[in-house]
Amino acid sequence: MQKIIFYVVVLLCLVVTKIQAQETFEQRAKVIAENIENITREEKKILKDKVDVINTQLENKSITREEADKMKIEAATFHAKRIEERVAFEESRLNTLIKEKVDGKIQEASADSVTSKRVSIIEVRYRKGNGNGKRKEVIEKRTTSQLVLAGGVNNLVTGGAVANSKFRYWGSHFYEFGLTFNTRIMKNNNLLHAKYGMSLVYNNLRAVDNQYFVKNNDQTELVTSSTWLSESRLRNIQLIFPAHLEFDFTPKKVNEKGETRFRTHRSGRIGIGGYIGANLQTRQFLEYQRDGFEVEEKQKSNFNTNGFVYGLSAYVGYRSTSLYLKYDLNPLFKNNSADQNNISLGLRFDLN
Repeated sequence: MQKIIFYVVVLLCLVVTKIQAQETFEQRAKVIAENIENITREEKKILKDKVDVINTQLENKSITREEADKMKIEAATFHAKRIEERVAFEESRLNTLIKEKVDGKIQEASADSVTSKRVSIIEVRYRKGNGNGKRKEVIEKRTTSQLVLAGGVNNLVTGGAVANSKFRYWGSHFYEFGLTFNTRIMKNNNLLHAKYGMSLVYNNLRAVDNQYFVKNNDQTELVTSSTWLSESRLRNIQLIFPAHLEFDFTPKKVNEKGETRFRTHRSGRIGIGGYIGANLQTRQFLEYQRDGFEVEEKQKSNFNTNGFVYGLSAYVGYRSTSLYLKYDLNPLFKNNSADQNNISLGLRFDLN
């Protein structure tokens, strides 16, 4: 768990954009990202204060080294749990936001408002006053950064096909939160971009026919439960490092002085590439009734899943919204007789 929180903190601490809550999808999504960042910052600060107190007690010899180490581990575990619980609430907000976006309940930001509120490293020449009446030319870098949010359906390809799956097609979901950098490859042409970064991915699989996963030595099998399961879900959390070659069809703009400005994410875009990463955690969630009580069972195990992850991905869309496809080239489980590869399809939002 501490390793997972470390990667989450590293990822989210990179997202430092200050925004205000508005009615557009992009701005509301950024508010959620900022909330997640504040959660991790607050919990880390409290944990640091506790560790400082423990170190003081250790220096005063009021506790032993073994007691100090134990107290630090307990404090770190407590705040890791706190981060997980508080971030889970923000994830539910993001899930609702994406559904509203898909249903068309959220207005699009106008081109002018997006441009005026964009916080990124856009390569563009402009003139800026320096306070003494003179104006100097500033040339910014040609690399931009984007917050990536994605979500959709998730399933397993078995025997080269996703048909007749043992997992719910609309009930199995994936979510991705990431940060990417977009670098224009050619100096005087806006078509080709290198897009790279890192993402935290949640892949969920919900079994059908009242089944759940059981680890049987080096095999992981679906078995039928003797008790009716109202919920049966396997969740894998991955940290991946994607890289894409992006074709951005945004036309260049020439101002009244003949200066060329290269813009991004203003027209159609196509991205082709892949990713590598690691599976950080696997858990199974079961819900059922026993003796008139609702029981929620959480099972933590590796379930023989592959620790190393790699695959192919692509997206095609317009402006910040794209249709997104990911496919793991390595099987989900290490030693099963039949290879089962994870596949995800959904919407992706690259927010400047």
